[in-house]
Amino acid sequence: MSEAANRKLITTLGQLAAIYGKPSGAALLKETPGLTGPYRSIIEAAPFLTLATVGPGGLDCSPRGDAPGFVRVLDATTLAIPDRRGNNRTDSLSNIIQDPRVALLFLIPGMAETLRVNGRAEISIEPELLASFAVDGKPPRSVLIVRIDSVYFQCAKSIVRSRLWDATTQPSRSSLPTAGQMVAALVSDFDSKTYDAATPARHKAELY
Repeated sequence: MSEAANRKLITTLGQLAAIYGKPSGAALLKETPGLTGPYRSIIEAAPFLTLATVGPGGLDCSPRGDAPGFVRVLDATTLAIPDRRGNNRTDSLSNIIQDPRVALLFLIPGMAETLRVNGRAEISIEPELLASFAVDGKPPRSVLIVRIDSVYFQCAKSIVRSRLWDATTQPSRSSLPTAGQMVAALVSDFDSKTYDAATPARHKAELY
């Protein structure tokens, strides 16, 4: 018996279809090649999204967030996303240069449905575009232009099951590791307390 059979793994599309069947009804009707009015309103209200990319070196999924409306709808099939200050790893941007395919997941606090966008991105440093996204006089270093291939909403089940927006289920922040503690677990003689104490001021100074 093969290892896959012994572990009861799904290894073919036929096996997968036998278990899950085919999507139908609303699962298919909700997917469109461009933004509808309701889909646009979700993007314009969202303060947070995740950006998934793929490249020769592997996969990347990173958060993007700002005030609601930070993602600009240029038209029914085009979005503009400012790349705000971060850790300078440029994992997502490096992937996009080599493979433009991207996937976005938009979340709005308190809303159980999420919005998914699949498309292709390019990185713009056009001066007027950068300036239009400036906050406190500080423009982003680049802007992602996303050409939409498909967009659809994800039903509420995962958010409902996780009770993501239910404050009564949220763990105490003190029960979880701080950023400094996570670095200290990787670097010897790292002063996590000093690092954590300086974090609020560092965030304020480097947010944009």
